[in-house]
Amino acid sequence: MGYWYSHPMKREDIYYEAMLARDHRFDGKFFVGVRTTGIYCRPVCPARPKKENVEFFQNRLSAERAGYRPCLRCRPESAPESPAWIGTTAVVRRAIKVLHNQDTINFNENRFAGAFGVTARHLRRLFVEEIGKTPKQLSFENRLNLARKLLSETALPVTEVAFASGFNSIRRFNDAFRGRFTRSPTQIRRSRASGDRGLRVSLPYRPPFDFMGLLHFYQAHRIGNLERFEDGKVFRVIEFNDKVGTITVSDDPENSQVLCGIDFPDTSMIHAILARVRGMLDLDSDPVVIANSLELDPKMKALLKKHPGIRLPSGWDGFETAVSAMLGQLVSVAQGRALVCALIEMLGRDSGLSANGRAVKLFPSPGHIASSPLTGLGTTSVRKQTLIDFSRAVAEKKISLEPTQDVDEFTAKIREIRGIGPWTASYMAMKVLRHTDAFPGTDLILARALKLHPREVIEKISPWRGYAAVLLWREYAQTLKKTKEKKS
Repeated sequence: MGYWYSHPMKREDIYYEAMLARDHRFDGKFFVGVRTTGIYCRPVCPARPKKENVEFFQNRLSAERAGYRPCLRCRPESAPESPAWIGTTAVVRRAIKVLHNQDTINFNENRFAGAFGVTARHLRRLFVEEIGKTPKQLSFENRLNLARKLLSETALPVTEVAFASGFNSIRRFNDAFRGRFTRSPTQIRRSRASGDRGLRVSLPYRPPFDFMGLLHFYQAHRIGNLERFEDGKVFRVIEFNDKVGTITVSDDPENSQVLCGIDFPDTSMIHAILARVRGMLDLDSDPVVIANSLELDPKMKALLKKHPGIRLPSGWDGFETAVSAMLGQLVSVAQGRALVCALIEMLGRDSGLSANGRAVKLFPSPGHIASSPLTGLGTTSVRKQTLIDFSRAVAEKKISLEPTQDVDEFTAKIREIRGIGPWTASYMAMKVLRHTDAFPGTDLILARALKLHPREVIEKISPWRGYAAVLLWREYAQTLKKTKEKKS
């Protein structure tokens, strides 16, 4: 892969070489417009157009703005998203990130714009100026992109695909789908390759990908009986709108993708489920960009060589993750895990499912925790009150767990709650907001690791200090864990 380091080469030459090699490290980082066909592709597409017939785009929206249609073979909408989000203003970049989550299925322009402190008219104008499409148009296209993925990869009936993509009218779905992809849904379904007939969806990523490192982290911090880990797979009980189902996640390294099996009674939640899995596994991360920062320090470079493709762990649900962080203060990982399990058994409702012969209970809601005295939970009265106060603030929407919010405002707000200190606030920023620059330096392992990796070195890694933290945890979790130190 020498073209990656060939500095004298022009960007277009590097991109073309990467396209010829079908290098998954570039997937989603640029797209290829083919002038002779009027379509645009991912760099991993099997197509091999001549160099004089192509032009390159930094994102798929730019390709579509130039008049290109998405390739029916490589499906550009399936590529990992770029960490360098589209748009020049902060509000547009944040809004595009939100447009990739579950809220885009039931899209309301006024409510969406209000979340960013602007009017719908102002946000439309910014979007048209910067990317050539309105938020509503992007939301609509995201629904169609999901539909094509489900038609191409699953055996879900066309009517169910339409419903899962937010369409109540089959006729309107057919017309919209043909308008975007030039083929009808049934034509896409007929061309689907044979294979598993279950609802299993692929989620591509850029290699290298430390999937087993993520699994080890989640297993150590597992959420009661809701999560199970076997044979390199994650099994998770999930709940949306009082409906319960399961997902299974496994790695497919040969194709640089994760496979997500879904068993859920409401197909309209498929988009939300896939968005959660992408976030939980940090699939849109760019390991090359992160490595370029971490490898500036020889010691960090050596650690990254041992653990390539490090990812930022978070959790299936922001509230679960935040509560687990609070219960993990001042105790070992095992004790924190036991407290989370006890809380679920105390307040969680029955899911109707079982694991290893035991009924699986769901994680309690913010309202349930806020209204309980937590009698019998094996932690201090101060910690219980902190948990109650935090849960009440979330239930009353005084605290948001939305990942795209301002990190400093979030940490300042949660630190107003008695019992939440620097470690908890920084840890929540990393795992709840998925903030790439969070570094909970008062953590037991990280505090000891800083003696081997000076803080000034870590500071230079910004804005990727979160990945430095994960790398240090990965390397030193056992060797430096000798005594307990206070963290709050």
